[in-house]
Amino acid sequence: MSDGREKGGGFRKGETIELLMDGMANGGRGIGRVDGCVVFVRGAITGDRIACRIVKKKKAYAEALLVELLTPSPDRIEPPCPYAGYCGGCQWQHVAYEKQLAFKKDQVVDPLEHIGGFKNPPVHQVSPSEKVFGYRNKMEFSFSDRRWYLPDEMHLRENHGDFALGLHVPGAFQKVIDVEACLLQQDTGNRILRDVKRYALESGVPVYGLKSHEGFWRFLTLRYSVAMDEWMVNLITSQYRPETVQPLSEFLCGKYDRIRTVVNNINIRKASIAVGETEKTLFGDGYIEDRIGDFHFRISANSFFQTNSAGSANLYSTVAEYAGLQGGEKVLDLYSGTGTIPIFLSEKADSVTGIEISESASADAEKNARENLIKNCRFVCGDIKDALKEISFKPDVVIIDPPRAGMHKDVLSRLLEMAPEKIVYTSCNPATLARDLGQMVETYELHEVQPVDMFPNTYHIEAVARLSIRK
Repeated sequence: MSDGREKGGGFRKGETIELLMDGMANGGRGIGRVDGCVVFVRGAITGDRIACRIVKKKKAYAEALLVELLTPSPDRIEPPCPYAGYCGGCQWQHVAYEKQLAFKKDQVVDPLEHIGGFKNPPVHQVSPSEKVFGYRNKMEFSFSDRRWYLPDEMHLRENHGDFALGLHVPGAFQKVIDVEACLLQQDTGNRILRDVKRYALESGVPVYGLKSHEGFWRFLTLRYSVAMDEWMVNLITSQYRPETVQPLSEFLCGKYDRIRTVVNNINIRKASIAVGETEKTLFGDGYIEDRIGDFHFRISANSFFQTNSAGSANLYSTVAEYAGLQGGEKVLDLYSGTGTIPIFLSEKADSVTGIEISESASADAEKNARENLIKNCRFVCGDIKDALKEISFKPDVVIIDPPRAGMHKDVLSRLLEMAPEKIVYTSCNPATLARDLGQMVETYELHEVQPVDMFPNTYHIEAVARLSIRK
């Protein structure tokens, strides 16, 4: 083994070197440095001294795999999950939660400085999650005919074959770890997971192969309503076979009285997504309901809804605080989803208009507004860059909650033309948040940014930014 610090940046791909990790990168990887060359290592954290094998070498950076933990960081803990370090569901179970929050703040600050060009950006301490385990109200598990065996499972291979229902291995998407439980969801969800796995195995019906594009079982998605204590089971298959899925639905509903609905999404496409072109309702009404604050929301199988219910209330309260509504404002909400933010803000606004590209989410938003007796919300379904051209009123406040890619350049241009007094930007991607805010800085002043931890034990972080137009 060579010590990269002594040898400098002259190491080669395939070589094993020793590193002291001195930082964290966006994406949750540890950072070590060798004479100006940055080395990114998945699974390592600040303070670790490690041996790692170089798998990619460029002039200014390298990527490496953790081979041996020589001296652990004082912030490293023993993860409670047997799949930690292998599974893609969590990346930071081995990091003390207080340190996770510190790392996440850095992941908001650094892009604002280096991408957005903000000097000393006004970022608050991260608002923590109420729970660090059992917080997810939605989990998606993949069926696979290419099981990834953990080191202590290799003896099982002869009897168990390659069937798996679980979570993907980072960097090897076709491989799935067969999980018995995920600590991020409620225990009832784990029992349902095991029952579905047992049924699928005993059914003799093959799972869908990502290479062969043949087989039946594709995904299992579980959704949970915290407020109502009820579940949705969504079976995603390659075709509709009622003789296979209906008995499973009846078995589950007979065993679990908190299952409100079972649906079957049929995805005939090769794309590996847990969304079907068609949907069959096997039991119940095809939706569940949850609450945020004083409002309840209808959630169908493919609707967007924040996956941490308690964290959602915290996030939306921050949005409401930053909007600072007095009762007479016209609010425009871009990427409005199932209408959670418009409905949450409706009591303190003159009117709220939401724009959303998803037809099912827009339909749910309309239903949610009606069921909450909200009269001052309306929803426009369409591509935001096109729908914005049809908005005839001047909004006082614009709420933005885009996907990870951030705002389309045409949306940003139109937003600057509209020149609302206030903008509240909610983001799940600090890099695109920084990029978009950097392009608004000549017109808008950034007052503060509040990171909100919605995803403990992962590197993901939400952030809410408050801006006002420069006078």
